[in-house]
Amino acid sequence: MPKSELQNKTLDELETMLKTYMKERMNLRFQKSMGQLEKPSRFKVVRKEIARINTFLNLKRKKENA
Repeated sequence: MPKSELQNKTLDELETMLKTYMKERMNLRFQKSMGQLEKPSRFKVVRKEIARINTFLNLKRKKENA
């Protein structure tokens, strides 16, 4: 997801996106353990998206508290 789209999202939207990516990461781990994982590269993409969303969540929370 592009940076500009994440900047325009609200805190609630970012938190729901974070939850969906966390669930996807959990499902990928289960698939890997059972040997059913088709795209191992998806781990890297999901991990980076989670980090990106967390960054924007922290920035927005700091703006609210200031």
